[in-house]
Order: sequence, then structure tokens, then C-alpha cells
Amino acid sequence: MMTQHAKAGRPETLLGASRIALVAGLVGLAPGALAQGAPAAEEATETIIVTGFKAALITAAEDKKLSDLVIESVTAEDIGKLPDQSIAEAISRLPGLTTQRLDGRAQVITIRGLAPDFSTTLLNGREQVTTGDNRGVEYDQYPAEIVSRVDVFKTADASLIGQGLSGTVDVRTMRPLDYDRPVITVNAIGEWLSNGKLNAGSDSMGYRVTGTYADQFLDDRLGISIAVAHSSSPTQIERFNAWGYPDGAPGGARVIGGSKPYAISTDLDRTAVVGTLQYEPSANFSTTLDIFYSKFKDDQVKRGIEFPLFWSAASLQPGFTVEDGLVTNGAFDGVKGVVRNDANRRDSDLWAVGWNAKAGNDVMRAMLDVSYSGVTREDLILETYAGTGRGPVGQTDRLGFTMVDRGAVFAPSRVDYADFSRIFLTSPQGWGGDIVPGGQDGYYNNRSIKDEIIAARLEFENDLGGRFLRSVQYGMNYSFRTKRLTPDEFFLQLKANTDGKTSVPVPNEFRLGTTALDFLGVPGMISYDPIALLNSGIYNLVRNPNADVNTKAWEVDENVLTGYVKFNIDSELSFARLTGNFGVQMVQTDQSSDGLASSGTGAGVSNTPVSDGDSYFVFLPTANLAFRFPEDLVVRFAVGRQLARARMDDMRASINYNYNASLAGSTDPFNSPWSGSGGNPRLRPWLATSVDLSVEKYFGPAAYIAVAGFYKNLESYIYNQSVFYDFTGFPTGGGPEPALRTGLVSTPQNGEGGNIYGVEVSGTWPIADTGFGVTGSYSFTDSNIQPDPGNPAQPLPGLSKHVASGTAWYEKAGFSARASVRYRSEFLGEIRAFGGGNERRLAAGEVLLDAQIGYEFEEGPLRGLAFTLQGYNLTNEPFFTFVNEDERQVQDYESYGRRLMFGVRYRF
Repeated sequence: MMTQHAKAGRPETLLGASRIALVAGLVGLAPGALAQGAPAAEEATETIIVTGFKAALITAAEDKKLSDLVIESVTAEDIGKLPDQSIAEAISRLPGLTTQRLDGRAQVITIRGLAPDFSTTLLNGREQVTTGDNRGVEYDQYPAEIVSRVDVFKTADASLIGQGLSGTVDVRTMRPLDYDRPVITVNAIGEWLSNGKLNAGSDSMGYRVTGTYADQFLDDRLGISIAVAHSSSPTQIERFNAWGYPDGAPGGARVIGGSKPYAISTDLDRTAVVGTLQYEPSANFSTTLDIFYSKFKDDQVKRGIEFPLFWSAASLQPGFTVEDGLVTNGAFDGVKGVVRNDANRRDSDLWAVGWNAKAGNDVMRAMLDVSYSGVTREDLILETYAGTGRGPVGQTDRLGFTMVDRGAVFAPSRVDYADFSRIFLTSPQGWGGDIVPGGQDGYYNNRSIKDEIIAARLEFENDLGGRFLRSVQYGMNYSFRTKRLTPDEFFLQLKANTDGKTSVPVPNEFRLGTTALDFLGVPGMISYDPIALLNSGIYNLVRNPNADVNTKAWEVDENVLTGYVKFNIDSELSFARLTGNFGVQMVQTDQSSDGLASSGTGAGVSNTPVSDGDSYFVFLPTANLAFRFPEDLVVRFAVGRQLARARMDDMRASINYNYNASLAGSTDPFNSPWSGSGGNPRLRPWLATSVDLSVEKYFGPAAYIAVAGFYKNLESYIYNQSVFYDFTGFPTGGGPEPALRTGLVSTPQNGEGGNIYGVEVSGTWPIADTGFGVTGSYSFTDSNIQPDPGNPAQPLPGLSKHVASGTAWYEKAGFSARASVRYRSEFLGEIRAFGGGNERRLAAGEVLLDAQIGYEFEEGPLRGLAFTLQGYNLTNEPFFTFVNEDERQVQDYESYGRRLMFGVRYRF
């Protein structure tokens, strides 16, 4: 048996003692011949090293088999290379997991049909903040190239801190003392986009570069590793958006109410650095320091023409065509288009620092872990408007339209939107005229997020030496989290518009020619640099004082103290070996929020500071049992109570309220002058009792088949409900003193729960010694939970009933090839909506196809040099949402094109 560091072999193949034992001497045999596992390895006369994708599958399969929990894993093929653009793409192929794309990137993960807010993400075992507005981690913040492995725990045990209700994702970075020699890897990748350059000044080509270094000192007692990854990655998006489809057309047919399509060009610049210092002066003591930093900057230019149609002064002309209740072809007259040159900028900095120390012997062990995770994020959403004239002034268009599978294709007949002499900076629709005379000429929305977690953990483990109980673990974890969102919003007003009637030509120095909108049927539109135009001082910034802006601000604080005890089982039964654990977590939480209660518009706005909160204590018992039968058959049973804390924006204290002076004399609380909507700082978490059963048959290092079922009974679910709110001390805006100081406010509340359940089938099968193999999974998930009672039935956010993935691979003599397909059925997705907030929309199912081929020199002077050609979204699968359960009524349709990547990697 080899030692843990496996002194023979190259760094990327160091699989650990048990893994080498399984691999040695067995590669190339049929899966059925691998059932004897380790004994065959011990009889082998030489060690055969496995690298590449198969080595990653061997590692993942062994981790799955040896774990006492229901777990899925993905590991880097080699140091410095994970086989996907992002972590999200890598783990979305695991059984029961899927991802949603945003701006063409896989960004958030759904586990077992539950949205990202129901899961928790750890970095090296420590809970992480997120660049998003809530708790769900956006994985594009973590470059795949600096990750060594990702574990997804679908069941929980008492010592798993930060466990989610759907699962826990633990992202692991490399450990330098896992290798017995210096490791240096460099990786460079070039990208090409099939959509080309949709906007002036944008790119259709990008790059990613990564460098990894690890070394050992003091006779392998001190280890240092550092990895740096930088990417400049563009995305080009053709986006159609509909305002909606009212049923007000003659005859009751539905018709498009308006459209806001864009040609979008995004440039993502991300630099990440991760470093680890390990020191093991003796077998009884070790300490590790981890530092992670990510600089994330996403610049986006959006150009398009917003067409107010049925929901405007425009009129649907006779002669339109109706098919199955939808107007599919027709024309609107009197259309006043709003030419949009917009820009979005996201700039975020994320830090994660953790220090860990372990000491002990064969009888007792202790561990101390201290960590900090923090992120600051600025989101600028800039809108600038242009058109033929301000308000009622200027030419209107007759706009033909035809509904196709990607939304509407338009045919303008009177207005040339690419003519700078006819299209001016102005407010074509007069929006915001109650604040800015003549209407706003654009909008400036800057949203700031700050999120911090400070945590400390102390744990002890004692060996019990019994025939049933192996050891007991007990400890305590304290964490403090604070997160706040601050909006800063302004109307743009042209300085030249002093009379509320003036429009201004686009200054020559900011003109960038025209942008083609062929995918919409529009030949082109004027283009200019909106950021440069803003910075030139052409606009006044008029603060938006309205109540709906003030109540977007919030701060939520959480103090969480967790104590736990867990007994580990290892026992030989008459029919199998039993391993596992049972225990309990005891969680004390104190939560609070500060915000504003705001009412009114313009100069009549009233603001009242509000604070509220609550505390609660919960028990989370868990048990995980693994029956390990002969011939590598493993049957797992797990039961436990799991917790997921409420969305942080739902926990905000802020409310937007109204006071109706005409009802001041009412004594009926259901007919009160007070009403409103907002958050609820007293929200309790989602809690569920979960049961899992898994049967797994292993045929060798990589070959296995597994069937798992799960059932979760949610004790409650969070719904928006109307509840009575105490308005004592709130101003009446000059109105009379009311008879009542209570009124109904719509806020998130803990309501009746329900069930979610499913079946997962997965497996991996290398085909003898041919070099070919397949791996894949299928999951079925369903639920009886209705997330919005009183409204039409909708699925749970993120739940696809059917999720499947498959990968076929070939690896031999340095050559490798791989093709992967992912499928998910329709689901309720969460997208970025007006004002930078999130909105849920029903998204169509999708099938994504990726592939790659590569060659690595295994011998000779070029040994360690590898080339890879990868293709993502090869079928150009769109992301689109629809309304009214009719896929013809497209609300969002985004075409990202194909992405080709060529990479060169060298390992010294």
C-alpha cells in the first residue's frame, strides 16, 4: 500500500493511499473484474497511474462510496484545470443539481428542485457571503481554475455548520502538503463568440490565464501554494423582451403590450487569488491559513428601442391575424419609440480569510477555526433616452409586427432610428414628468451591497473504542452576519431642458455610429457612449425622493450560536459493516433589521426609521447510516431536520405605506386608512424533516450505479400575506388624526408548508480498456407546495421536474475527447428585472451541448504540454421565459451564441 503522499508519480495523479490501491494494476480491465478492489492492487507488480477525466471520476466515485452522507463530488482533472468555464457548470451535471444561466453564464445552482436560497455554500468548510442580493451564492465569483474539488452534501450531520435545507456546497482549494514535490502549472485560453460584435467598441474575443504554484519545505512539514486566475471574457446577447400580453384586443385576443429589446455586449473582467500556508511540525499538530480574494467587474452596454404598443397611445390597426387567442401578425399606428443607450456596471471585491489549527493524538483531538468573509458591491444601472421629440412632439411610427418563436419581429415604416438628424436626446414618452418638467431623459440607479460574516468554531473529538460507537464529536460555532443594501437613484434631466420642451442632438464627440437590430427586424439605431455622455455634465441629476426608492434600503443582522454533538458509528454486523453517525445541532439565532417606513411621492414623502427583530432556538437532530455489504454494495439511510434561513430582502424592516385621509374616521381594521407592503424582520427559517434512501453498487474505481430517493416535509413555507401592522407614531401627511393606528400590510409570513420529493439515478461506466466511457444521471422532482396562494398555480422557484445530464468520453495515449449534454424541463426562474431587483418568471426547458478535444504530450521534451479545444452551447440554445402558460407569449428571449475556446497548458 502506498503512503498518502504517494511518493511515486506526478503531482496530478496523487490520489491518496486508498485511491492508488484501487487504481494500481487495474486500469484496462473490464468493470466486472474490478469488484475485488484493493486486494488486486496489493498483488500488482507495478503501479499504473491514471490521469485526466477518468482520474477525476475515480476520485469522485470513491468519495461517494466512503462517505457516510449522501454526497456528490466533482474534482479537477489536473492541477490548474477544471473541465468547465465555471464551478456552476461543473456541478450542474451532478445528480439532482441544475443551473440557471444569466447573461450566458451558469451562475446559480438549484439542488433537488429548491432555489439557491435553500442551500448554503462553504469555502474550505466556512460559510461564504454572496455578491447577490440574498443568500444564494453566485458561483461566477469563483474561477474554476483555482478550485481542486467541490463536494455537494445532500444530507446533513450534526457537525456540518451552515447546512442548507436542500444541500450544502463545499468548494475546496488545493492543499500544498498533498503533493511531494514543487508544482508549477500555467494555463492560457482564448475565447471566440459566434454572435460577433453586437455593439460598437465591444469584443467578440476574450482570454483567461491561470498560474498555480505549490511547494514544500522543512522536510515536507511546511507547504505553500498560490493560484492566480485572470479572465477578460465577453458575451454578446440578442435579447427580446415583452412588457406582457393583455387580452384587450378586439374579440378578447391577447396582444403584445409593449417591447424592450436589446443588443447587449458584456465584458467580464475577473481576477482571483487564492493562497494557502500549511504547517505540520508533527503528527500531533497542524495549522492552515487560507486567503481568497476576487475582483469582479462586469461592464455591460445595452442598445435597443423600447416600443410602447397596446399599453400606450398607439392603436392596433384593423387587419390583424389571430391564432388560438393570440394576435400573431398586425400593425400599431402612433408608436412613439424610446431609443435606449444603456449601461450596467457591477464592481465587487470579495475576501475570504480562514485560519485553522488541529492538535491531538489517537485518543483525543481538538480543532479551532476562525474566519472572515466579506464583499462590497456597486451596481450602476444607467438608462439614457432618445427619440423624435419630447412628449407629444415628434413623428410617430407605424410599426408592423409578426410573432415568431423568439418573440416579435418588427417592421418600422416611417422613422429611421439610425438617423442622428432625426433622433434626439429627449423624453419621448414623458416618463417621470411629475418630478422632471417634460419628463426624465434617463435614469441613474446605483445599488450598493455590503455583506460580512465573522465566524469562530471550536471542536473536540474523543475516541470511544467501542464495537459500535467509534468516536464522539462535540463543539460550538459562533457567526455574526450583517448585510445591507443602499439605493442611490436619480432622474436624468438635460441641462438644456429648462422649459420642459427642449430636445438635444447627440454631441458629435459621443457618437459611435449605428447598431444593427436585424434580429428584431429593425435595420439600425443611433449609438453613443452613455457613460461618457453622463460624465460630460450634459445632465442634471435629480434625486428620486419617492417612497418606493427609500424602502429599497435595508440592513439585516444575524447572530447565530450553534452547539452540536455527534456520535460516529463503525460496527461489524452479521450481514454488513455499518458506518455512519447520529447527533443533534442546537441553534440559537438573534436577528434584527433597520430600515425606513416611507410614504408618498415627490415633496410629500414622509420617512420614519423602523427597527425590529426576533430570536429563536431550534433543534436539528440527524442520523446517517451506511450499510456496506460484500461485493461493494452500499445502502444508505438518512433522516434529519434541516434549516434554511429566510431571504434577507424578505427580512428587511422597510415598508412602503399609504394613508387615506378619507378613511380617518373608520373603526373597522379591515377598512383602515393605513395600508402598505414591505418585509418582516421576525421571519422564522424554513424547516423540513428529510428522509433519504440510496442504493449504490460499485464495480471498480470508477464504475458504479446508484438509485436514490428523497422526501422533504416542509414544516412551513414563506408566503406574502396581509397582516395587521401598528402605525403608532407615523405621520399622517397633514391629514386628520385617525380613529385607528393599525392597518393591513402585505409582508412575507411563515405559512403552511408541504412536501417535495424525488428520485435520482446516476452511474459511471468505463468501457473495458478501450479508453471510452460514459457517465450521467436523471432526476425526477415534484412538490405539492403552492408558493403564492390565491394566485394561479406555479411551481416552486427553481424546480424542474425532469433534470438529466450525460457525458461520453475517450482518453488514451494522450488524446482526449468529451461531449456533455444537460437537460432541464421548464422552471420558475429568477431574473434581474426593472430597477436591479429580481423577478420570477416561468422559463422554458433547455438542452445544452458542450464538447472538447485535447492532446497532452506524455513523453519526450514536450512532456507536460497540453492543448485543448472546447465548445460551449454548441446548439445555441436560448434562454427564454413566457407568460400565461403559452410559449408563444415570449417575455424574455436571450440568444447567447456559441463560445469556442482554445487552451494551452504546461506543467513544469
